[in-house]
Amino acid sequence: MLRSPFFCFLFFLLFLSCKEENIKPNNTSSIKKEATNLREIGITKFQNKNFNSAFYNFNKSKIAFESIKDSANIVFNLIQMASIQQINGDYYGSKETLTEALPYIKKKDVYSAAINNFFGIADKELSLYNDAIFYYQEAIKDCKDEISKQSPLNNIAVVYIQQKKYDKAINILESIVNKELAQKDLASKARIMDNLGYAYFKKGFNEKGLSLMQNSFESRNKVDDPYGNIESNLHLAEYYLKTNAEKSNQYAHSAYQTATKFHSIDERLKALSFLISNDSKIESSEYAQKYVVLNDSIIKIRNNFKNKFAKIKYDSKKEKDENQKLRLEKIENLYALQEAKYQRIFFIAGFIFLVIIIILLVRYYKNRNRIEKIKTAYDTETRIAKDIHDELANDVFNTIIFSQTQLLSNESIKENLIQKLDHIYNRVRGISRENNDVDTQENYSANLKEMLSTYNSDKTNVIINNIEKVNWELIDEVKKVAIYRVLQELMVNMKKHSQASLVVVKFESNGKIVSIDYTDNGKGGEKDKIIKNGLQNMEIRILAIKGSLTFDTEPDKGFKVKITLPK
Repeated sequence: MLRSPFFCFLFFLLFLSCKEENIKPNNTSSIKKEATNLREIGITKFQNKNFNSAFYNFNKSKIAFESIKDSANIVFNLIQMASIQQINGDYYGSKETLTEALPYIKKKDVYSAAINNFFGIADKELSLYNDAIFYYQEAIKDCKDEISKQSPLNNIAVVYIQQKKYDKAINILESIVNKELAQKDLASKARIMDNLGYAYFKKGFNEKGLSLMQNSFESRNKVDDPYGNIESNLHLAEYYLKTNAEKSNQYAHSAYQTATKFHSIDERLKALSFLISNDSKIESSEYAQKYVVLNDSIIKIRNNFKNKFAKIKYDSKKEKDENQKLRLEKIENLYALQEAKYQRIFFIAGFIFLVIIIILLVRYYKNRNRIEKIKTAYDTETRIAKDIHDELANDVFNTIIFSQTQLLSNESIKENLIQKLDHIYNRVRGISRENNDVDTQENYSANLKEMLSTYNSDKTNVIINNIEKVNWELIDEVKKVAIYRVLQELMVNMKKHSQASLVVVKFESNGKIVSIDYTDNGKGGEKDKIIKNGLQNMEIRILAIKGSLTFDTEPDKGFKVKITLPK
């Protein structure tokens, strides 16, 4: 059933106020308790690497916190969900989840810093390095102290290493390696030292790089940092890759074993790539097979995770929407009778208003079309009368005087009379041709070209370019007539006034646009006078079919017209 837009808007505002009163739960504390419990379950599942269940509980907790508008916990859950997606290779999905959290960020704090940091990680893994650096820098702006800035700074340095901007990476890492946090947190210091050593190695300072990477390796073994240990082994394996295959193999094997134990798929693949490069053909073949199987497996697993995460979100949204729908239906029933009453009133008023508008529009367009037709007919009649007066009346009068004053029995005089009559006949045909009906069917292109060609003479050369390249079948008949008449008027004006020896008419078709360029080398003229002398009528024709007409002319510098219109 149709509704007046204004009534619908008023009812919607009333509807929202009712929802605020009726939907707002009295048991906020119980909802918060349930949401908090779901969040804690999600944290436990996350720590146990049960990612599907963790994601599900974080999502349920987020929806529950939304109902009581707890922004901080909504953002916390979304960050955890994005982190799970990144762990499982769903970087685009994680960016969508992080974007969902942005409206809930009211100020720059630890949450905004975390979101920007995770955006940076996603873009780094997607090889969008400049975007990654941007988000890491935004994270640094949101950090409140120097200690919390060290993680995004280290991440920026890692991106610079991947971009081969080693000097920039070294400058950042050296500035933070001896800071307070690095001294207190040995795992953090080992990570910074390892990245710094790796940057020096990639820069070409092998000994300094090796020393830092080995120190980091030893520190990580002391503090029991298995994930850091994997990274150190991979860096050392790469360091010895070209100089000591045995040592490179040793570190790559260690990285592979630890990565396998902790299910770090990407690191396992990296270790296998070093082992393939170092070992003999038989062993290399075995590692290559493992690499292929593992790579295929990770693609399937990650695609599976992406689908599961998307389905969890979809199912939760569907459930939320259904619950919301049920609550709204209850509210709607309370106001159904009142709505029906006002609906009839506003529907009738809206319908009457719509009918009036339609009637006014129909009358307006009918009058406008009638006026345009009358004006076109008047212009055509005026032009025909002027042509007859200017071109035929004097010729007919002179011919009559000639026939009355000359001896027609003389063959040469008789022949001269016949030529004058033939000239008058051709003039009449020309006027008729300029105002007869235009064939807009399949012969349109040929007829248009023929019309333009008739203005060729000993004094004027008319060149027509690319008329066949335009698909005239796609152009409306009204537009074809307008094009024909406007070009005809241009050619008539040229013949009467310009004294041009060369005329070029060029057609172009680009997508949904047709453009026509007319150029002659005639005497040109002043723009104001040319508008008064007939260009205005052409412009009206083109504007009527939603096209545009521009021209350029100066005395003794020719005349140019550009016509553009949609197909």
